[in-house]
Amino acid sequence: MALNAVSTAEVSANDFQSLEEKVYRTIEMLKAAREAKVAVERESARLREQLEARGEEVESLRNENVSLRREREEIRGRVEKMLRQIDEIAQEAE
Repeated sequence: MALNAVSTAEVSANDFQSLEEKVYRTIEMLKAAREAKVAVERESARLREQLEARGEEVESLRNENVSLRREREEIRGRVEKMLRQIDEIAQEAE
């Protein structure tokens, strides 16, 4: 019976040590997961800011494009008007 009690104590001590190691590994894994989560959240926030900045830049470029197209049409109209006047003068000179 004494032999059985010693054997049980050794098994229990080994089981406890094994369990303790598992708990410490789990704690380390949890710490690593939390650090990774913080890093991912930080990266996500940075990417959202970049996306917002790009969106504002795209909107600005669209507005500039519209403005330049209007200006081009205005200049085209003025050039066509000048060409018509030149044609009229050339026809009168004939």
